[in-house]
Amino acid sequence: MPDGRESTPAWTPAALRDLAMGFQQSRILLTAVELRLFSLIGDGGLTSADLAGRAATDPRATDRLLNALCAMQLLEKRGGRFWNTPDGRRYLDDGSPEFAGGLGHTASMWHSWSGLTEAVREGRPALRAAINDRGDAWLKPFIAAMHYRAAQQAPRMAELVGLDGVGRVLDVGGGSGAFSIAFAAKQPGLAAVVFDLPNVLPLTREYIARAGLAGRVTTAVGDYLVDPLPERFDLVFLSAVIHSNSAVQNAALIASCAAALNPGGRVAVVDWVMDEDRVTPPAGAFFALNMLVATDHGDTFTEAEIRGWMAGAGLAPGPRIDAGSGTSIVIGVGPARG
Repeated sequence: MPDGRESTPAWTPAALRDLAMGFQQSRILLTAVELRLFSLIGDGGLTSADLAGRAATDPRATDRLLNALCAMQLLEKRGGRFWNTPDGRRYLDDGSPEFAGGLGHTASMWHSWSGLTEAVREGRPALRAAINDRGDAWLKPFIAAMHYRAAQQAPRMAELVGLDGVGRVLDVGGGSGAFSIAFAAKQPGLAAVVFDLPNVLPLTREYIARAGLAGRVTTAVGDYLVDPLPERFDLVFLSAVIHSNSAVQNAALIASCAAALNPGGRVAVVDWVMDEDRVTPPAGAFFALNMLVATDHGDTFTEAEIRGWMAGAGLAPGPRIDAGSGTSIVIGVGPARG
């Protein structure tokens, strides 16, 4: 096509129905994850009655769910017992080091996405508690999901951002601290501070302790939309932060980040960066709806918008770097001393 995009798929009624019914297999998997069925089965085999006893669920309903999981080839049924497949044991048992930890948060997202029709009608999500008021049942899976994603990206992110000459990093809204941990591991002598909300930071410190970096990666409590940021940093890093805010909030946040820099320091924003048509990258267009159903003001933004906030904060334009999976790093550079 003239603009270089792929041709539009030829939709048929059958294909549209398959697309619309895709929620069934999604819900089956997420229910199994919420009930920890793969973890309860482990490396043994259980009858549906035995598993229902362990999961505190209804025996008949559990049996039908397990049968559906077998139909999806996520479990195997042999001799009246249910067994994990090798992939299920590897990725869906929370005792596995390769457990796909983000699925717990995906189950939480299901509930907010169920309100998409009303969100589009009204322009706002159903009433949601602030993060500090949502409780561990929501917060722990959320931070685990963010850590699972970030830990995979973080080593490469350290290379892409560039840490030469960086002695101090401020990780704003840093969650589990995965990026700070990776930065400290890559650059000897580098110290990082994770700035986040009071209910998040106890979880952050657990992840830092597991990495053995408690002496070099520390935490600071605060709400970046309200509280001043710590100062005197060579790099202020924001990953998956700006999409939770409005444009006005982000302009103020980038100004706070610029004020936290040492002379010549950098602000690095990592997020979906939309083309001007706001259609591409496609994952960013979908994620804008995730923000619609889950936040009061969140969205995905264009490079021009991000550059505008940086210019307003006195930052000179640095590079835009492809971070993979449709996300980008946009860098702004603070003025040198004097």
